[in-house]
Amino acid sequence: MIMKAGAVQPKNDYPTSDGKPMAETDLHRDLMLALIETLKWWFRDRPKVYVSGNLLVHYVKGNRRVHVAPDVFVVPGIGNHRRENYLLWEEGRGLDFVIELTSKTTMLEDIEEKYNLYVEKLGVKEYFLFDPKQEYLKPSFQGYRRGKEKFRPIKFVDGRLPSQTLGLHLERVGDELRLWNPDTGERLPTPTELALQASAETERADAEAERANAAEAEIERLRRELQQLRRKPGGKS
Repeated sequence: MIMKAGAVQPKNDYPTSDGKPMAETDLHRDLMLALIETLKWWFRDRPKVYVSGNLLVHYVKGNRRVHVAPDVFVVPGIGNHRRENYLLWEEGRGLDFVIELTSKTTMLEDIEEKYNLYVEKLGVKEYFLFDPKQEYLKPSFQGYRRGKEKFRPIKFVDGRLPSQTLGLHLERVGDELRLWNPDTGERLPTPTELALQASAETERADAEAERANAAEAEIERLRRELQQLRRKPGGKS
């Protein structure tokens, strides 16, 4: 079934929530949302790349209780319409790219349970773990790529971890995880940065319009003065 952009997946009888909070802290939540929205912006012209996160992924047909909710994931090759949940057997695609933002309560799950689940059940090709506070995960930023039978560590390139799936690099910047474009040598803008850019562009446009209006008014004033001078005795008509 082909779905138009903006469409929503039809409801099914599999859960859409596990009752757990979106993230352990404000920082983890903000990082997750920023990464998801930045990736959506990056793939905005590619309708066959699905970007999501904190969404229940069901991978055992018929078992409504078995699921996982990666913080961020990307699946090329399927429509980017909205979904209530992700049913692996219906989509026919695993989660190519996954990021987990590690916290005190999720560290063991992220490095053991999910690690094995992602490589064995969900067909994950690249798996990144990031501990924003650098308190729980050692090292605090890790990346893995699928080999023949298991994940293998991704090597850093100039302090960044490259993703073959995204065509981007990931890097720690303070307590943030940022996406970097190797073709331009620039970081992808976050939603906040995009909003600031849009605001600055609007201000520039308003200023230019104001200057244009002022110039037009000045031209009109000079035109009127010239007309008045021409009407005076001795003035040229």
